[in-house]
Amino acid sequence: MFINWQLRELNLKIVYYGAALSGKTTNLEQIHAKVDPRRRGELISLKTHEDRTLYFDFLQLELGKISGLTPKIHLYTVPGQTYYEASRKLVLRGADGVVFVVDSAANRTDENLESWANLQTHLASFDILLTDIPIMVQFNKRDLPAAMPVPLLRHMLRLNGQPTFEAVAAQGQGVFDTLKAVVNGVVARVQREIA
Repeated sequence: MFINWQLRELNLKIVYYGAALSGKTTNLEQIHAKVDPRRRGELISLKTHEDRTLYFDFLQLELGKISGLTPKIHLYTVPGQTYYEASRKLVLRGADGVVFVVDSAANRTDENLESWANLQTHLASFDILLTDIPIMVQFNKRDLPAAMPVPLLRHMLRLNGQPTFEAVAAQGQGVFDTLKAVVNGVVARVQREIA
């Protein structure tokens, strides 16, 4: 959370985290395409060798003001490949909320588990527990014939009360449900902190 007193904006950072090709970028592209262009910034892509980090911000006017400040939401993705460890940690630093995107395909289990463990390790390096910030888990690619059952995915990740959402991000399904939940969680936490 960063407060710009001059503009009276409350800047909130939400990071989409997950394995490579799980749908993080697709989520941000869907959101960016549907947010009113007058209320959103440009979609910026920082390209790496085999992946990219996306970023844009938008004013969430319908949330109303928080302590007289207008919330401005900044959405980021992290590069999914494990050799971008330092970049993922850097993007995650200062996050107010996280959407962990899971590829539901059975053959992506190892990558999902590795990424989930990696998220926890990075948060711990910032002295943040999974229960300290809002984390939503999105089970993406639910339309795949080889999609694992949701209860099995929950068990596999050993989720500890994190809300879960089913999605087909490429079709926009579940994208805004997940976004709304993480934004609401972040705003509720911020309201408790600055009240």
